[in-house]
Amino acid sequence: MTMRTNFWLLLLLCSVVVTTQAQVSQPSSLNIGDPAPPLRLRGWLKGEPVEKFEKGKIYVVEFWATWCGPCRAIMPHLSRLASEYRGRATVLSIDVMENKNMSMDKLKAFVDSMGQRMDYNIAAEDRNLMVLSWLSASGQQGIPTAYVVNQDGKVAWLGYPTRLNEILPKIVNETYDIEEAITKWNFVKRNYDKRLEDLDDSVMNELTRYGVVPETASPYGKKDSLLLKIDEMVRKYPNLKYAPKVAGYTFSTLLKTDPKKAYEYGEILLVTPTYDDPPYKSVIRTIELFSYGLNLSAEIYELAAEAYQVEINLYPATDLVARDYHKMAEWYWRACDGSKAIEAEQKAIESLKSQENFSVTELAAFKSRLQQYINTFSGKVRNSSLYSTLN
Repeated sequence: MTMRTNFWLLLLLCSVVVTTQAQVSQPSSLNIGDPAPPLRLRGWLKGEPVEKFEKGKIYVVEFWATWCGPCRAIMPHLSRLASEYRGRATVLSIDVMENKNMSMDKLKAFVDSMGQRMDYNIAAEDRNLMVLSWLSASGQQGIPTAYVVNQDGKVAWLGYPTRLNEILPKIVNETYDIEEAITKWNFVKRNYDKRLEDLDDSVMNELTRYGVVPETASPYGKKDSLLLKIDEMVRKYPNLKYAPKVAGYTFSTLLKTDPKKAYEYGEILLVTPTYDDPPYKSVIRTIELFSYGLNLSAEIYELAAEAYQVEINLYPATDLVARDYHKMAEWYWRACDGSKAIEAEQKAIESLKSQENFSVTELAAFKSRLQQYINTFSGKVRNSSLYSTLN
C-alpha cells in the first residue's frame, strides 16, 4: 500500500470520526466534475473578451480584488503561466468583492498600473453573481482562488493558484485523472476539511468566550487552565490538535509557559497539513508578537525561520519570497547563526533582483542588512561570495 493511499485512508477514517461528533455542513452545489457555471461579467479590463467556455479549450478562472495582498502577490505567477501556456490554456482573472465605490474606470487604472505583472485576460464580475455561482457554491470563502475548466467544460480542479504549476500541465497533457479527483473531493478531502474547519471555528469561539484573544498569549493567571481547556477539547476531537486556530492558542500559550514544549509542538505543526496548509502562520505570527517582550531561545528563532521556509516551499513563485528570506535572515541572526543569516539575506537579494521593477530602496535595505550580518559575525563566518552579493 502506497503512502499516498495511506494518506487518503487516514483522511477517510478521520472524516468518519468527525462526522459522528459534528453537525454536517451544508453541501456545496459546485463540485469537481460539474459543468462550469457561466461567466457573469460587467466588462473586460484587459485582454481578449471571453463570452463563454468553448468545448475543446482549457481555461483558468482566478478570482481577485484590488485590496487583496495575496492576490497581488500571485499576479506575476499567473502572468508566467499565461505566457507559458498561451495557445493551450486561457487565463481569466475576475475581480470580485470590491468596495461599492470601485468604478470600472478605477479598476482599469489599477490594472493598467500593474503592467506586465497582470499579463492575462482580466474582467470584473456583474454584481455578486460570480461570487455566488463559483466561490460560495463551491464552499470557498477567500481569494485568491483558481479553478481549471477542462476541455469538456467541467470544473477539473480548484484551489490556491500556486498549485496550478502542478495541476495545469496534467490537464493540458490529458494525464489528469478527473475521476480520481472527483472521488477524493466528494468523499474524503472536502468533507473532512470542511468539518474540521467548522470544529476549529467552534473551538476558537469557545476559547474567545473563555477570555482569550486569538493568536496571542493567554491572560495572566489563566495560562495553565487554558492549556487544560485545549487538552480537553483535543481529547474529544483529536484531529483538532494541529488545526490552525487551535494551533494558534496552543503555541502562543506554550511559548509563555514551556518554551521547550512550544518548540517541540511547533516542529510538528510545520509539517502537519490540516484543512489548509500546515499552520506555519501561527508560528510566524506568535513569535513575531512575542519577539520583543519575551527572552526567546535560539531554537525558537530557528523555528520561526523554518516557518518562513515552509511558506517559500509552498509558494515559490510569488513576490513574497524575497521578503520571506529577508525575515528568515533576521530570525537566524537573533539565533546567532551567522552562516544561515547571511545565506538567507543573500537569497533575499537575489530573489528581489529577479523581480521586474523591484524597489531600489528595498534592495538597498536588504544590502545594508547583509552588511550588518557580515560585520556582526566577522571572523566567525568566511564566505568569498558575500561581498560580491553587495556589489
